[in-house]
Amino acid sequence: MGNPKGFIEVARKVSGNRPVNERVDDYGEVEQVLNDQDRRDQASRCMDCGIPFCHWACPVGSKIPEWQDALFKGDYALASKILHSTNSFPEFTGRVCPAPCEKSCVLAIHDEAVTIRENEASTVEKAFDLGLIVPRLPKTRSGKKVAVIGSGPAGLSAADCLNQAGHSVTVFERDDAVGGLLRYGIPDFKLNKKVIDRRIRLFETEGVVFKTNTSVGEQISGKALLKQFDAVVVAIGAMQPRDLAIEGRELSGVHFAMEYLKQQNKVNRGVSFNGQRIDAKGKRVLVIGGGDTGSDCVGTANRQKAAWVGQLEILPQPPAKRRSGNPWPYWPNVLKTSSSHDEGCERMWSLSTRRFVGEQGRVTGVEVVEVDWKQVDGQWKMEERPDTVRVLEADLVMLSMGFVHPVHEGLITELGLELDGRGNVKIGTDYATSRKGVFAAGDAAHGASLVVTAIAKGREAAAQVDAFLVKK
Repeated sequence: MGNPKGFIEVARKVSGNRPVNERVDDYGEVEQVLNDQDRRDQASRCMDCGIPFCHWACPVGSKIPEWQDALFKGDYALASKILHSTNSFPEFTGRVCPAPCEKSCVLAIHDEAVTIRENEASTVEKAFDLGLIVPRLPKTRSGKKVAVIGSGPAGLSAADCLNQAGHSVTVFERDDAVGGLLRYGIPDFKLNKKVIDRRIRLFETEGVVFKTNTSVGEQISGKALLKQFDAVVVAIGAMQPRDLAIEGRELSGVHFAMEYLKQQNKVNRGVSFNGQRIDAKGKRVLVIGGGDTGSDCVGTANRQKAAWVGQLEILPQPPAKRRSGNPWPYWPNVLKTSSSHDEGCERMWSLSTRRFVGEQGRVTGVEVVEVDWKQVDGQWKMEERPDTVRVLEADLVMLSMGFVHPVHEGLITELGLELDGRGNVKIGTDYATSRKGVFAAGDAAHGASLVVTAIAKGREAAAQVDAFLVKK
């Protein structure tokens, strides 16, 4: 610990966001940056606790006190090395992770947590600027070949680790560019896609092969891959969205959130949709679902110059502070206000959607009712409040209620992979599926979760695949 009194002498300072009136006119990253000295000062606030709860809370087990100390001392090479020892993509998590590490920082007890996420992003960007992050070519090759299906965070992290272990890795991606939800699920204003491209170029130099526009289970069969490769890693994510099967669902103007976000990211890449564009300009946009994906829809609609943006959630509004039953260092169930909300959004709580209302085949509103949540026999039950039914006018509705499991049609069905009770690919502790030589990682096996969790699971799966190949 370079400065034992850092957390006393230096106040928490965040980089903040670009002004609203500036950022809503473009898709550039919202977050600003601190200068090098400010960032090193922030790193000095890390107390190097005897029990690093930040490390405990981080899915990839980032060695936070160690690289914070290296950052404080200006040793970017060491800080970057420590970061990469547990995380293949600190430049991704440094931008989009909700930072469970900060919520478990000891200083978070007084709402003054170390700015771990921002420090991470700053450290890896500085390392790139200094030319410290360069291709790492495996010294030897095992002669074994691995196919990774899906290029999201789980697939990419598995590919990285398996390639570094000396195996020849080919990543198959059904879309036109590598990245999975990093590429097409997260808006550019949160993650500039040049950041992904930079990392992919490194991987290609290191020997990883990427095949885009290739849907395994359709254009090429999973069984064919099993004949060509010694092992297959299924990392296709949990892309089956939760639907809302109510009256009016068929109306034009009701879309899944990911359909909307993916299209805008493609438009930013220069793709034309020939009149099939989902455009919020001048429209009243209602987002159903209060999570991060819903927030991303809000930010996108604001940039498309929507006339009004609303977001409704079926659950009650969370408290501003932790409640007694939700103590530190666990994740705080408190109200979260994103940068997208700050740009303009009417947030509504405890509302259940009853039906979609429309005219001439197009949605014009959403009928909702206020609800109360009560515990009955230990379970939460929802009850409608009498005389609270009303219609919210909307020209465009985004369904953002999460994902239920991976898409079963195609690869999973073809290979006959066994599923668990939630519809995810069933795996053992060795990440092996019911079919020999086939492994699964990330959301496809564990359900929809955080980018950082997918990275962790990809790395864990890679270790098991490596062990399998060594014995083969």
